[in-house]
Amino acid sequence: MNRKAKLIPEPIVQLQRQLDQYRSTQSRRAKLPESLWQSATELARQYGVHSVAHPLRLDYMRLKRRLNDVAGPQRQSTKMAFVELVSPSARLEEYVIDFESPNGGKMRIQWKATTPPDWASLLRAWRETEA
Repeated sequence: MNRKAKLIPEPIVQLQRQLDQYRSTQSRRAKLPESLWQSATELARQYGVHSVAHPLRLDYMRLKRRLNDVAGPQRQSTKMAFVELVSPSARLEEYVIDFESPNGGKMRIQWKATTPPDWASLLRAWRETEA
């Protein structure tokens, strides 16, 4: 034999015995009990999907999906929708401007940023809405 036989970890061997026993009493197409899938998923988390699926003769993609489904809710709970990174050297300045139109309309803009806003564009847009 060209390749050295890999030693299978004992927990996988134990589950392999359970699966062999179950398969010997069931028809070939019978679904595996959930408890066996859960055991395989826990072992896959520890040893890797291929290292478990191959010796146990389990569907690799199904085991991988089950592993991801178990890990999925944890990932979603820590998932951020928005993260703002502010450089410690960048000082936030506060800019305030008041616009007043001849017909009495007023608008105040308060802006906190490292760079000032484009006041001319803001004034132009405001004048267009006042007209």
